[in-house]
Amino acid sequence: MRMFAQQEIDPATLVGLGIAIVILIVLMVIFGIFARYFRLWIQCVLTKAGITIWDLLGMTFRKVNPTVIVRSKIMAVQAGITDEMGLTSRALEAHYLAGGNVPLVVRALIAAQKAKIVDLSFREATASDLAGRNVLEAVQTSVYPKVIDCPPRGSGKPSLDAMAKNGIQLKVRARVTVRANLQQLIGGATEETIVARVGEGIVSAIGSAETHAHVLENPDMISKAVLARKLDSQTAFKIVSIDIADIDVGENIGARLQADQAEADTRVARAQAEGRRAAAVACEQEMTAAIEDSRAKVVDAEAEVPKAMSEAFRTGKLGVLDYFKLRNVQADTEMRKSIASSAAAGGRPS
Repeated sequence: MRMFAQQEIDPATLVGLGIAIVILIVLMVIFGIFARYFRLWIQCVLTKAGITIWDLLGMTFRKVNPTVIVRSKIMAVQAGITDEMGLTSRALEAHYLAGGNVPLVVRALIAAQKAKIVDLSFREATASDLAGRNVLEAVQTSVYPKVIDCPPRGSGKPSLDAMAKNGIQLKVRARVTVRANLQQLIGGATEETIVARVGEGIVSAIGSAETHAHVLENPDMISKAVLARKLDSQTAFKIVSIDIADIDVGENIGARLQADQAEADTRVARAQAEGRRAAAVACEQEMTAAIEDSRAKVVDAEAEVPKAMSEAFRTGKLGVLDYFKLRNVQADTEMRKSIASSAAAGGRPS
């Protein structure tokens, strides 16, 4: 033991040992990288996806899932979508880091290419995906038109109610066939807008009809009137057709409205008549009060006559003969008043 401890280690040996350790570490790192990404790299090489082992390593440092990018790129290459169309690994990584659904966008582009829809580019697809739209569903709707019920199923009203000019109510259920408008997918209105516009158009078309019988004879007039209004503008859909699924006759709303109006007019007339009657009663009371006031004045005037006669006697201005003449005139006046009162009362004079 002492002999080995006393021996000195050659510096060249130490350098060689250090180099060997470094080479071993490098080989272990390379082996670890190949062990992790070898399967993905082999897939990229065999499918000519154009993703190197260093790209896979960089994805790890950029916190990108290499499996998602590799599989999406392989799907695109196998479908014939090349880098010239904008579908590069860098673009896929950027969309992944932005929070987009990379496999969904790639499947949408593949479906659009297979259906020969040249209006959808990778840029538009990623923008629609980031805007919250389901790009794959939009492409499928563009290939296979979608049928929308109007009014929608599960809504509060089972049908669209409208009234013709003759006052008859019609209840209509329609089916709208739409196709996705990929150019208006961003910023375009959704199905709710289509349903609302179609419902408004149906109500307007029925309301402009002279009679409900005309609508029942020609239900297609509703479809033609609605399609002529270009209701799919500024929406994410194109209206293919509008079909009237069912149409029923409802209530006679016009007659009911006329009856309600007549009842309201009757109430107004009664109120006006009651007002006139109240005014007449008030006027009668006023005239009665005026008559009583006149009678009071007459009584006051008659009470002054004896005073005037006595005063005339004292002063000598009135003689006995004149007094009796006045008494006769007064009696005659009283008799005439009694006759007039009896005649007014409908009785005989006493």
